[in-house]
Amino acid sequence: MKVYELKRAPNARRVRMFLAEKGIEMSYQQVDLGAGENLGPDFLAKNPAGRIPVLELDDGTHISETIAICRYFEELYPTPNLFGSTPLERATIEMWSRFIEFNLWLPTGMAFRHITGFYKDRETVFPEWGEECKKNAQLWFDKLDGRLAEVPYVAGERFTIADILAVCTIDFGKVVGLRIAPAQLHLQAWHERVSARPSAQA
Repeated sequence: MKVYELKRAPNARRVRMFLAEKGIEMSYQQVDLGAGENLGPDFLAKNPAGRIPVLELDDGTHISETIAICRYFEELYPTPNLFGSTPLERATIEMWSRFIEFNLWLPTGMAFRHITGFYKDRETVFPEWGEECKKNAQLWFDKLDGRLAEVPYVAGERFTIADILAVCTIDFGKVVGLRIAPAQLHLQAWHERVSARPSAQA
């Protein structure tokens, strides 16, 4: 069993951090995104979307998409629980995870692609759109700061997958100048607390 990834990529980090929280050791194979290795026929046979990470099971089965991979391991290793242990907690974690995916991760990713032009050899780049996405992502720093004024972690009283998604996105956003503002004290305190976890170094 192994994971195809690019270590510096945020989606890869999300899986590594999740597995570290579970105490699961994993073999990793690096994929050169800059060179387009993920667009070659061998990789596309593993994931037709051409994205990392991809989990390869011992029987040759491939699972792609970050959350799908994490859910697979949550089912195999339910402790520590990171997706919720009651119907209400599972729904709350899912809600905040989707908030982060659609309102923070997606615009941050688009800001990266369109401001830096990292994939300009294979897609049309619109720097103005990248700047707009950056502004939209920044709005959710305020929303998370307000949320974390009420609870210690994104989805409630304990660390979950929602915190992994948020911290990996916020850290990646630094590439395009997204930063926690000095006035966002609750978000900053949460970031320091989550970043101090051993899994954050995975």
